[in-house]
Amino acid sequence: MDNSGSVLMHLEQVSKIFTSPTSDIPILNDADFCITRGQTLAVVGASGIGKSTLLNIIGTLDRPDSGRVMFEDQDIFSFCDEKLAAFRNERIGFVFQFHYLLQGFTAVENVMIPGLIARKNKKTVEKQAVNMLERVGLADRPFHRVEDLSGGEQQRVAIARALLMKPDLLLADEPTGNLDEKTSDSIHALLDQLNKELGMTVIVVTHNMKLAHMMEKMVTIHRGSIVPAFTKE
Repeated sequence: MDNSGSVLMHLEQVSKIFTSPTSDIPILNDADFCITRGQTLAVVGASGIGKSTLLNIIGTLDRPDSGRVMFEDQDIFSFCDEKLAAFRNERIGFVFQFHYLLQGFTAVENVMIPGLIARKNKKTVEKQAVNMLERVGLADRPFHRVEDLSGGEQQRVAIARALLMKPDLLLADEPTGNLDEKTSDSIHALLDQLNKELGMTVIVVTHNMKLAHMMEKMVTIHRGSIVPAFTKE
């Protein structure tokens, strides 16, 4: 059954306050927001408004101070830590500006990590990892050590790792922030292609408006609410 267009995640009256030694800074204030299955979404805006904090809450890396985050009608922050970690590993993929690959290990060994964490059969996971590397354009690189790969190739390894468990949701925080324009364009095209092929939801935090305009929707954070972002051409 095709569930595209249905609600995948719903933030219900979510609040988050950043506490510093001198003050409390509200980031989200009773924010309500729906994320649709199969949607591509860019979170844009000035530095410091809470874009990465929002992404971390959606990705369950950070808990809201109040409110609920519903994933397919489940209140995911009601899960115990072990269940939440398993949920995160299986249902959400992460790509960061810094790829956080394990140096000294091959591309395929890095991609295998989520499957091994989930205690899946090692040979099966290795085959899936090789297939995913082929899918992101690294068919001839699976057994190269990651430090021998270019920056763009390393980011493709990170994307393959994020996709290994076939997550419902791919979260990318400045995924091309450290790459040159040509390499960035190829990563942008890859994200778009994977969304269309796999039907997964993609949320990108970015200052790159070229990437943002490739997404179906753009939002920002204004006075603690998640609101549509309008940009001038």
